[in-house]
Amino acid sequence: MDVINFHSDTATLPSPEMRQAIFEAEMGDDVMGDDPTANRLQEMAADVLGKEAGLIVSSGTMGNLVAALVHCGRGDEMIIGELSHMNRGEAGGASVLGGAAIKTLMEDDRGRLDPDEVKDAIKPDNIHYPRTAMVAIENTHNATGGTPLTPEDTKAVADVAHEHDLKLHVDGARLFDAAVALETPAAELVRDADSVSFCLSKGLGAPIGSVLCGTHEFVDRARRWRKILGGGMRQVGVFAAAGIYALEHNVDRLAEDHANARRLAKGLADIPGISIDLDRVRTNLVFFEVTAGDPAELARKLEERGVRGGSPERRWRFVPHYGITPDDVDRALDVIDSVFREYAKS
Repeated sequence: MDVINFHSDTATLPSPEMRQAIFEAEMGDDVMGDDPTANRLQEMAADVLGKEAGLIVSSGTMGNLVAALVHCGRGDEMIIGELSHMNRGEAGGASVLGGAAIKTLMEDDRGRLDPDEVKDAIKPDNIHYPRTAMVAIENTHNATGGTPLTPEDTKAVADVAHEHDLKLHVDGARLFDAAVALETPAAELVRDADSVSFCLSKGLGAPIGSVLCGTHEFVDRARRWRKILGGGMRQVGVFAAAGIYALEHNVDRLAEDHANARRLAKGLADIPGISIDLDRVRTNLVFFEVTAGDPAELARKLEERGVRGGSPERRWRFVPHYGITPDDVDRALDVIDSVFREYAKS
C-alpha cells in the first residue's frame, strides 16, 4: 500500500529529472572553493535574493546558527520569536556554541513581531546587560500556519533593528512558499534583511541542504563558522546540482502544494471530530484540531490505512508537498473521514 505522507515537506523525494542533475553534477572541493556546481548555486541563490553572496550549509538549522554566530559575539543577545523555529527547534545552538543570550517575544497570530516590543526589548548600553546584537524573524511562519510575511512586515522590524545598529536575520526555510503565495519576488521579501537562509529541501524538493546569503563580508565570516561547525563538506556539487534544479524548476510548482493544502483543508472541515480555520491556510501547511477521541489512536489507525501525519497531540499539521497529487488528497480525505466516523461509533 502506498503511504501518503503528510508528516512534513521534508519527506519530499527528488524528481527523476533532479536525480539526473545530481548524477551529472560537476564537482570539486568546496572547502577550497573549487566546486563549480556549488559556486554556481551560491551565486544563483544570492542573485535570486538580491544579496551579494551565498554559502551552502547542510541544513536550515545550520544556516540560522551560523548567522547568529556571525552577528552575535559571546555574551551578546538575540531577539527572536517565542514560537519561532530558532527558539523551539534548534536546541539552543546559539547559546550552547556561541554563548549568545536569547530574548523571546510572542508573535501575533500572523507570525509577526511587534516593532514596538522589539524596540522595548533592546537593552540599553549598560554593563549590567548583554549587548543586543540581532533580531530574527521567520518567513513563512510555521507555528502560525505557514503565514507569509510581507515586505512591509519585514521592513517594520528591520527599521527598528537598524535604527539601533542591530542586524536582522530572516529564517526563510519556506521563503519561496511566501513568495509564491504573495506573488512577490523573494528578493523583495528579504530586501531589508542583513542575512537570510532558505531550505533547498522541503517544498523545493532537494534531498539536503540550505543556502545562507548576505554581504561578501558576512559570507566570509560565515564560511569560517561553517568550518568550525564541521560543515565543510568537500564535493557538495552532488547536492548543489539538486539545489540549482530546484531554483530553476520547482519554485512556481509550489503553487500546486498550496492548492492541495486548500483542497485538503476544505475536506477536513466537513469531517466530524476535526476543527479547522480555513482562513489560516495560506501556503502548504494545514493545521487543525482533533476535537474528539484519542489523537494517538486515530493517528495509528490512519497510518494503518496509508495516511501518515497524525500525532499524540490534539493539534495536527498536515503538509502537502511534491509527490502528493490532488487524487492523493482525495484518497486521504476518504480514509480520514472513514476512520474518524468509525472511531466515533466505537
